[in-house]
Amino acid sequence: MKPTIVVTGASKGIGLAVTRHLLHRFNANVIAISRSVTPELFALNSEALLVLECDVTDETALSSAISHGAAHYHGIDGLILNAGTLHPLCRIGDDTPLDSWKRHFDVNFFSLVTATKAALPYLHRSTRGGRIVFMSSGAAVKGTPGWGPYNASKAAMNSLCRTLGEEEPDVISVALRPGMVDTHMQHTLRLVGASSMDENDYKKFVQVHAGGKLVKPEDCGHVIAALSLEAPKTLSGQFVSWDSEECKPFRQE
Repeated sequence: MKPTIVVTGASKGIGLAVTRHLLHRFNANVIAISRSVTPELFALNSEALLVLECDVTDETALSSAISHGAAHYHGIDGLILNAGTLHPLCRIGDDTPLDSWKRHFDVNFFSLVTATKAALPYLHRSTRGGRIVFMSSGAAVKGTPGWGPYNASKAAMNSLCRTLGEEEPDVISVALRPGMVDTHMQHTLRLVGASSMDENDYKKFVQVHAGGKLVKPEDCGHVIAALSLEAPKTLSGQFVSWDSEECKPFRQE
């Protein structure tokens, strides 16, 4: 029987690359959850792909989407929590409203709790062994000025992953750093980041892009897809980088 993987934020960037790999390289069913359906996601039309439009901050809608997908494919074997936002780029002491911070955490943290709680019963029943991959960031262990909400939400994500690793020994949970990836988020940083970031930090992102050194979504996406199916128990609760020695077996040649 084909494995079934849930992917949030599946319509573009890393999520779209992961979805393609799961369908075409790993022969998996994919429950693609996205706030909107892009032409690129629509073009992947397949019996193995169930696309569900859903705002991940809507607790009822997200839980229902996961349950619907599980019923459609008779179970869930993996959960890839990729949906996220960078907004607002701000400093802790500026005049950014607290509501903007709360909205950020609704997307980047509380949606993870909702999705995990909804998926756990199915992951426990997976004959392959259930797995969760959290889309983390180096920001989780740094304090990049101008990224207050993002730094904090990714640190909270890693903590959630560590706790799951302890509480749910039968489900393998991994937080992955995908690197500096050529996505819309990087474009946003180059476009508006100068107003809130330190000059040297901002220049680093501009220079990496100009030098053609951004990671391709397809490269880190392969690692993510593979981990959702094959991550070993030794990685459970861990925060690892896509290009680390631990992830070498999961990178595409």
